[in-house]
Amino acid sequence: VSKEGQQFLAKIAAFRDGVAALVPNVASSVRAKFATNPVKNRDGISIDWLDYHYKGFPLVASLTKITQLQADVKTTESEVLSNMLQGNLTSQVSMKNYTAMVVLDKSAYFQGEKVTGKVVLGRYDENTKPTSFDGPGKIENGQAVINMTAGSIGEQKITGKFTFTENGENIPLAFEGKYVVVPRPNEATISADKMNVVYRGVVNPMTISFAGVSDNNVTASAPGLTKAGKSGAYNMSPGAGREVVINVSGKLPDGTSVNSKKAFRIKSIPAPTGALRGRETGTIKGPKSNLEVQTVNAILEDFDFEVNLSVVGFNIKVPGQPTIVVSGNKMDGRAKAAIQKAGRGDVVIISEIKTKLEGSSMMLAKTAPVAYEITQ
Repeated sequence: VSKEGQQFLAKIAAFRDGVAALVPNVASSVRAKFATNPVKNRDGISIDWLDYHYKGFPLVASLTKITQLQADVKTTESEVLSNMLQGNLTSQVSMKNYTAMVVLDKSAYFQGEKVTGKVVLGRYDENTKPTSFDGPGKIENGQAVINMTAGSIGEQKITGKFTFTENGENIPLAFEGKYVVVPRPNEATISADKMNVVYRGVVNPMTISFAGVSDNNVTASAPGLTKAGKSGAYNMSPGAGREVVINVSGKLPDGTSVNSKKAFRIKSIPAPTGALRGRETGTIKGPKSNLEVQTVNAILEDFDFEVNLSVVGFNIKVPGQPTIVVSGNKMDGRAKAAIQKAGRGDVVIISEIKTKLEGSSMMLAKTAPVAYEITQ
């Protein structure tokens, strides 16, 4: 075989062996089509492949065989391409790339409510990469991994968009989902069953909410109830009567409403205690000159609300002297004259103290008296 013939055989062998190694599925076919082993003639004599096919044949016959060889190369290329594409397609549509997903119509349900949704197959493939992703997360292994902080209490939305490029054109794929945020348990619910009380004459601060329902979907109503500034805050200023009922309704994420109510007893502000020298109560000792200039006060001991009281009148009784009725909260001329007649050890009683709330005409219950012992 000439040098050129050896090169020709070497190229056929290189093509055959290379394709067989690259695409095992077509290896047997390629080896059969491009075999260059010696061939036995009809007499059983082994002849070199090149001599068997080309030596002694007319040029036309040799050209025909060369053309057939070229056709076999083209056919092999088509088979290789087909197998490669088929393998890629099989990988893409393989069930290993699918996962069964439970898609509920919403992400939170109440006890007794029907749970609705569907189970679907979703495909993810690390080779499927969008051009861009706009959403609360990032792409990992062909899927968007969400990583965000829950919003305010109530139903919230997750929105975003994938963008894929197809045939040179950007194809947007928007998505939207919902989830429900509920308050994190951080304290126990403790209430005194006998202490559902609001006081008449003062502003009673209250907190009203529905678990799992945002404040903008909660409505509360009652006589004297008004909404304060912050979320869930209300003020109750009860009027007449012995009881007030607060009605609360909440709108759930599915549009249905829930209702609740609670009754509170209405109580009057407790009776104040008379005081001198600001907040001194009981029996106070001092010179009569000091008593003459005292302002009679009234205070609420151990009361949880900050209230301002005004004394509008009182009675003063000096031993051996008639009771004097005083208007206002300071000693008038008659009271001072009676005090001047008191002696050491005399106890002056200030009683019938009339008290009202500042800024209101509401009179409080009878105020406890205060005593003053004359020391000199």
